[in-house]
Amino acid sequence: ESVRPAMNVTVKRGPEKKDLSFCQPNYDDISDQIDFIICLGGDGTLLYASSLFPRSVPPVMAFHLGSLGFLTPFNFENFQSQVTQVIEGNAALVLRSRLKVKVIKEHWEKKAVIQNGIEENGVSSGLEKEMFKQATQYLVLNEVVVDRGPSSYLSNVDVFLDGHLITTVQGDGVIVSTPTGSTAYAAAAGASMIHPNVPAIMITPICPHSLSFRPIVVPAGVDLKIMLSPDARNTAWVSFDGRKRQEICHGDSISITTSCYPLPSICFQDPVSDWFESLAECLHWNVRKKQNHFSIDEEEEF
Repeated sequence: ESVRPAMNVTVKRGPEKKDLSFCQPNYDDISDQIDFIICLGGDGTLLYASSLFPRSVPPVMAFHLGSLGFLTPFNFENFQSQVTQVIEGNAALVLRSRLKVKVIKEHWEKKAVIQNGIEENGVSSGLEKEMFKQATQYLVLNEVVVDRGPSSYLSNVDVFLDGHLITTVQGDGVIVSTPTGSTAYAAAAGASMIHPNVPAIMITPICPHSLSFRPIVVPAGVDLKIMLSPDARNTAWVSFDGRKRQEICHGDSISITTSCYPLPSICFQDPVSDWFESLAECLHWNVRKKQNHFSIDEEEEF
């Protein structure tokens, strides 16, 4: 994966001024040196900004310069007055929950074995495989997607909740999303849309080979784990907010829970008004031609 160009950030606190340069993925923890983020772009820009902060995130003011703009409520034309109002403290916040994801992969390495303490010509007389596990952690604002990848077979993965097997997904895959992500891929897969203030995690199947597999909502904070089923015919692939896509094999696991570090997003009006405004403007939610009322003559007929 190519390394993104460095981003230059200027932090100013009183008389002290400090320049910071960082890039993904080799960056230091800068969350304690930044008080306020202005995000210029679309929803993907906000997702990338979220990925830069593995712990606490400063308040984010997102300006709409992209295509959809569901998560970017501010118009850039009046940016000066809007930024001034926010700095003066005239703003509401919505805390967008994030998911903490840990991917544990099994790796096997060949290890030389010396039988009876004797080597022949400096070469050990046997080899055996030693298994070790490698863990990688991610923070996700929208969703974790587990799918069948390039394979033409059904994906076959087991989903555990707090250590209990709750279902096996047989289909194209499964989406585990935050309330913020419920209006993204999950909505396209037929899930309900959840307001970001609701503490929840949504589990949505992707094209399940079942007529009764509906999306479900579970409480925030539960421990989810996804693994390949023992009888799965092929591997699966996982991605995090559409990035860091990687293969999942037998023995690997994906652990998901709610992070204790949400993303504080600054509202244009308030959390409720902004959300319904985005539903109407970006997704045209419940747009329908209005039904005509009865005329006086028609009312008399009834």
